[in-house]
Amino acid sequence: MKNFALGKYVPFDTWMHRLDARVKILGVIFLMVAIFLPMPNWSMTLLVQGVLFLISIFILASTRTKMSTVLTSLRSLWIMVLFLLIIYIVVPKAENTLGIAWQYNGWTVYWDSFAEAGRIVARLVMMIMISMALTSSTKPLDLTYALQWYFTPLKVFHFPAEEVAMTISIALRFIPTLLEDALRVMRAQTSRGVDFAHGSLWRRIVGLTSLIIPLFVSSFIRSEELANAMECRCYDPRAKRTRYRKLRFGWGDLFAFLFTAGVLTAVIVIAAMRLDFFALMGLHVL
Repeated sequence: MKNFALGKYVPFDTWMHRLDARVKILGVIFLMVAIFLPMPNWSMTLLVQGVLFLISIFILASTRTKMSTVLTSLRSLWIMVLFLLIIYIVVPKAENTLGIAWQYNGWTVYWDSFAEAGRIVARLVMMIMISMALTSSTKPLDLTYALQWYFTPLKVFHFPAEEVAMTISIALRFIPTLLEDALRVMRAQTSRGVDFAHGSLWRRIVGLTSLIIPLFVSSFIRSEELANAMECRCYDPRAKRTRYRKLRFGWGDLFAFLFTAGVLTAVIVIAAMRLDFFALMGLHVL
């Protein structure tokens, strides 16, 4: 938990930190859509997901966030990998193009089951990497301003743009805070004899209740303190206010926008035209 970086701003002077928060949010949306677009075959899935994975690594490295931090924060992901693999093995797809892995007493296991589980995990890892890059390179206040800017047209329909933007910003800001509280409570409960890593399943569930209840109480206390602090500072979400720092769109922001939009466009074209990489290369493998 101490290495979980999602929602934690890290003050560095990189090109990612200098980008406009509005462009970063839009770029993250473009890349998320590109990551989750279905490909027509496994060859294009491997190619597109590989390129997007390299782009995600480059973006994350640009914020000076170590890949080891991502891997450490995803240690619990292996449980989901095994669960997905079991589901796909027990309930295989109607079409299995990669062939049979093995057969035993009439039970057939296809390579597609492993590929499907790997594809879902790869998408989840890339989604977390891009989200980490956004939150670690964007100040919470800039993120709030950017969300307010995007929600501004909805004010015509009496949409509470400021309130929603502030709520999202506070939620992202409190992710690392809640994780630190959870780590502190776990250490306190461990010193009192609670074992979170060993024992039967029932004992682990009982141990988790000793973690969840104090965490809920701590969260309510923090939210009440934050509400009182905002009231003492006369915060009014409906009041018209000026800003000391204004978001500015520059040439770097234009390049980042065109790059992410180009990546999304290329993925959409590949999916729509149902291209096959190996067929284009004159091969017939997948």
